[in-house]
Amino acid sequence: MNLRLLAKKSLQSRRSTAILTIFSIAVSVLLLLGVEKIRVNAQSSFANTISGTDLIVGARSGSIQLLLYSVFRMGNATNNISWKSYQDIAQQKGIKWTIPISLGDSHRGFRVMGTSRDYFSVYQYGEKRTLKFSSGVQFEGVFDAVIGAEVANSLNYAIGDEVIISHGTGSASFSQHKDKPFVISGILKHTGTPVDRTVHVSLAGIEAMHVNWQGAVKKRKVSKALTESNLQPESITAFLVGLDSKIVSFKMQRYINEYSSEPLLAIFPGIALLELWSLMSVAEKALLIISLFVVLASLTGMLAVSLAGLNERRREVAILRSVGASHWHIMGLLVTETVFLTLAGILLGLMLLYSSIWLAQPIIEKNYGLFIPITAPNIRELGMVSMLLATSFIVGLVPAYRAYKNSLADGMSIRS
Repeated sequence: MNLRLLAKKSLQSRRSTAILTIFSIAVSVLLLLGVEKIRVNAQSSFANTISGTDLIVGARSGSIQLLLYSVFRMGNATNNISWKSYQDIAQQKGIKWTIPISLGDSHRGFRVMGTSRDYFSVYQYGEKRTLKFSSGVQFEGVFDAVIGAEVANSLNYAIGDEVIISHGTGSASFSQHKDKPFVISGILKHTGTPVDRTVHVSLAGIEAMHVNWQGAVKKRKVSKALTESNLQPESITAFLVGLDSKIVSFKMQRYINEYSSEPLLAIFPGIALLELWSLMSVAEKALLIISLFVVLASLTGMLAVSLAGLNERRREVAILRSVGASHWHIMGLLVTETVFLTLAGILLGLMLLYSSIWLAQPIIEKNYGLFIPITAPNIRELGMVSMLLATSFIVGLVPAYRAYKNSLADGMSIRS
């Protein structure tokens, strides 16, 4: 007796119920694999917030704290680094480039970061992607500013608009440099990183805010006595380091951590990012548990529908038994139907998943900075699908056994 043909005919006779069951399983697969892909790619995107940087150096504190304020613009440094120490380390053999960072000010809730012009050509994120301008150019003058995409969108800024910088990092401040406004010279393209929420100015601009430049500011001209070379900072918050070779990474880290002039800390950004992500494992596990509950609810619904329909299928079972089908055939038929429904639901769920990714990919990347590539299911995802299929087989045994018991109760079993 061909169970696959019988299962197909039986499902066709109950087309509406079968379609609803397939759709419910498809939705559960969509949510399960969708959440998994978002989780994996969120972790990857989180780890790719900064790339191409070998070391991050700041005042001695915790590695996660240093990462938070230097990369994510969250929190504040315990101390600053003297400019002399920065220059001394930057001139060490094996260091290819350095990017100084000065934090501590804000603009309407967005962090202001003082840095050098090299930042726009050297800083990388994601898969070693460099910063690009959507309009304008990098800062040239002391009072020029380059803003991230989110700053521009949220505050509706354009090239040439003025930016008033405030002391502190809050959204409201009573200490503002209204007499020293900066002018937007460039707007960066969206990156999906903290760069989007940052106002970038030169280190000279940070120093200039604290100099009494009456009159010169209004004309946007700097006197020869107060050029960038004369606005050298006394200290910075942190700096990024790129090395000539990965081989010297540990040697340079040890040199900086044991620096005698002042207590410093050098961290590997990749390792620090993984440490920070591990602290968020509770949310990660919560997403996975929610997905599993969705799948469990779908399988439970399928089981309930199968059990509820057994009474309506007693006549069908009786006819099959009357033409010679054994109770094992009846059980095999119901299990086969359950596996067929689950397999069809999985295939439909995969189609919905990749269609959703294709449609939502540009929207998610633009608004949340999360890029979800369209790739084949990985080993973990295939394992989830396989477990779902195996579970459906076990679930199918329950109505199959009930059908067997019903056939005996109805006196339709064939005695040998």
